[in-house]
Formats: sequence, structure tokens, C-alpha cells
Amino acid sequence: MYEPEQVTFVEGRPLEDAELVEAARRGDARAYEELVRRYQDVAARTAYLVAGAEVEDIVQEAFVKAYRALGRFRAGSPFRPWILRIVANEARNRRRAAGRRARLELRVAGDRPSGDAAPSPEATVMEEDERRMVLEAVNRLREEDRLVIGYRFFLELSERETAEALGVRPGTVKSRTARSLARLRKEREDGG
Repeated sequence: MYEPEQVTFVEGRPLEDAELVEAARRGDARAYEELVRRYQDVAARTAYLVAGAEVEDIVQEAFVKAYRALGRFRAGSPFRPWILRIVANEARNRRRAAGRRARLELRVAGDRPSGDAAPSPEATVMEEDERRMVLEAVNRLREEDRLVIGYRFFLELSERETAEALGVRPGTVKSRTARSLARLRKEREDGG
């Protein structure tokens, strides 16, 4: 009978995703739990980016589907883009099944270093207005544009990770990003 080993550390270091995936394939539930813990936040942001609603259900179902598909996961591939692709597909399916086109409402982090002085009330209002206008413009873009902008700038995925999450080549991400940003600028000019 298989006895699961300790999955979070080996020789004092955290396990790599590939090691966790392999342990999960062998039936180690704790290994998969660690992968879920690592990626649940970015998965939730991805679900919100695509569907705007039912985030918890989408993420849970995506992780269940990913677990069932671990046997098809290509060894040596990064886990994060793979799981984000599953999350995005689940979110698209949920949105289509509901028969509605969800509007995107991203929370743009306004974090500042802790040593910075608090902005004036006027500056805070202006920042909030700017954020709101950007989000409204992003909401008006088509899904393809929202995803590439969301992955690259809101989720801070690399071009390679974005390409894997979208199922396209890195060069396509570069050109799609440029076109999407141009459309976003036009939306800002037209709508804001």
C-alpha cells in the first residue's frame, strides 16, 4: 500500500510544482492540496477575469477537472499556465451555459510601499476615478483582449505563461498584447 510522504519540504526546501504533480499522480492527496493552495488565488482572479461571477464554483470545478486530468499533464511543463487554462475554459463554459455575457470588474491593486505617505483625499479620488475608467474600458473589450491584458498586466504572467494559458505561441501573445492595448487606448478615448 502506498504511504504518502511529506509533500511540502524535501531537505529543507519547498517542493517544486513538478515534484508535487508527480506525487499527486501517485495518489498523494497532500501534494495536490499544496498545488491548490499555491494557485487558488490566481485561479480565482482568472475566473473573475473571464466570468465575473461564480468564482468559487468555477475554481473548485477547475481544480477537480485538473486532478482528474493529471495523467494527461505533460511532464516538465509549468503547472500554473496549465491550471489557468482549465480555469479559463471552465469560466467560459459557465458563462455560456448561463446565456449571459458577464462584465469584467477587476480590482486593480493600488498598493504602495509601506514607507510612502498617504495620498491626499483629492489624489485618492483621482486614482479611484482613473481605475474605474480603465476597468470600464477593459470591460468594453472583447474577451480575447480582456484575457491577454488581464493575464499580462493584472495577473503579471510572463509572455510564455500567457501563451501557455491561452494556448497560443509567445509571438502571438506579443502581437495580441499590442493590438489589445491599442484597442484599450481607443476605448479610453471614446468612452472616457
